[in-house]
Amino acid sequence: MSSWEALSEIRRRVAKEEGVLRSPGALRVALCHPTAYGVAMSSLGFQTIYREIHRHPGAAAERAFLPDRPGEYRKRRLPVFTYEGERPLSEFAVVAFSIAWELEITGLFEVLDLCGLPLLREERSARHPLIVAGGPLTVSNPAILAPFADLIVLGEGEELIHDLLDAAAAMNREEMLACLAGRPGFHVPGRSEGYDGVVRAGDACLPARSQILTPNAVLRSMFLVEPERGCSRACRYCVMRSGAGGGMRVVPADRVWAEIPASARRVGLVGAAVTDHPEIKPLVRKIVDSGREVGVSSLRADRLDPELVGLLARGGYRTLTTAADGASQRMRDLVGRNIDEGHLLRAAEMARGAGIERLRLYMMIGFPGETDDDIGEMIRFCGELSRVLPLVLSVSPFVAKKHTPLAGAPFEDLRLLDRRLRAIRAGLKGKAEVRSGSTRWAWVEHVLSQGTEEAGLAALDAWRGGGGIGAWRKAFAARGCAPA
Repeated sequence: MSSWEALSEIRRRVAKEEGVLRSPGALRVALCHPTAYGVAMSSLGFQTIYREIHRHPGAAAERAFLPDRPGEYRKRRLPVFTYEGERPLSEFAVVAFSIAWELEITGLFEVLDLCGLPLLREERSARHPLIVAGGPLTVSNPAILAPFADLIVLGEGEELIHDLLDAAAAMNREEMLACLAGRPGFHVPGRSEGYDGVVRAGDACLPARSQILTPNAVLRSMFLVEPERGCSRACRYCVMRSGAGGGMRVVPADRVWAEIPASARRVGLVGAAVTDHPEIKPLVRKIVDSGREVGVSSLRADRLDPELVGLLARGGYRTLTTAADGASQRMRDLVGRNIDEGHLLRAAEMARGAGIERLRLYMMIGFPGETDDDIGEMIRFCGELSRVLPLVLSVSPFVAKKHTPLAGAPFEDLRLLDRRLRAIRAGLKGKAEVRSGSTRWAWVEHVLSQGTEEAGLAALDAWRGGGGIGAWRKAFAARGCAPA
């Protein structure tokens, strides 16, 4: 791949985008996502910060992404280029990353390395761009980013990004870091004490919404809008649980509707508990009656009724997706997941009655105290569900997160998890399609999610060691994060 081929691919994508922002602002920020373009452009937070930077007087954002084929870039010694200006990241004063979860940290390494930028903050000087890290990971465990970021933005960024841009425009690097080190919402590694002070944006900033539509995103040409933020539930494993970050904030349905452009033919309602919105049915009905397709994240089985399911079917649903999480009722009760078998069976029956073709059910295994009997109950019940509607079962190992009641819970023995996954597949063979996440990569996520700065450095060691599971085991053991 030549630089011409790389830029041609960028131009083809930009040519199909609607809503690209361009500004002559003197302060230009490279806004990066450490994943491929298709995933990144389905990130509502990423698109929101992109728009907020352009709203700031004298500032502009240019997007950049982890290349689809980073090996080709490395082979040809190509840097990562921005999409708006087609410039390498090394030419920017500020390079800001939006990082969603722990395993995206290697994408950060890849992007910086391809651009010839030092990965460790201690190795950078005033001649290098200021590396800023933000995104959902900063709510759960920002510590693993500290060895690499010059500045970490803690929490919701709609207002914090303007404080950052004000400082960047008025001060030099050292003055800026000294100014922000003691302010809520900012952590300057090596200067700030702890990671307290996670900030939430004011209600006037809601709802977040898409800026750019593209057919090349995972959520193809879908306008995303946020009818609520936070959660009304108290699931013990979730960083979005009620009481964290101020609980659930609801945006009135008419305000959400006003944000949807007339040109949007597909609308996605995004949030941690969208079906808990008190006006969810009138809002979905208005979208569907206008002739649009609709998607709703986080469908809660206990909030579904025939009217809502019928509206979803009219809005293009072919698969109804919901979650049970705990393998048995005992486990669901233990982790505060207020869903029972009756809710899930009724959801399947309503979906079938509305003409929806299949049910997709998310499940977690490996919660503390889980036994083979719990897995047996799960197999029995999923068999019952599959007789109502074709079932796709997505099973993932439980990964404890900081700032939740289950923070610090150990990761289940890998051999036991693998044995239970085999039992699930065998027990549901011919009854349901079983898809499972990797137990090894879930273990890596777990160690990072519970780790300190040493875990972040171990991630760098593992990436430099080839990035395989063996490299991660060796790196964690060497840094004292986990046994080999």
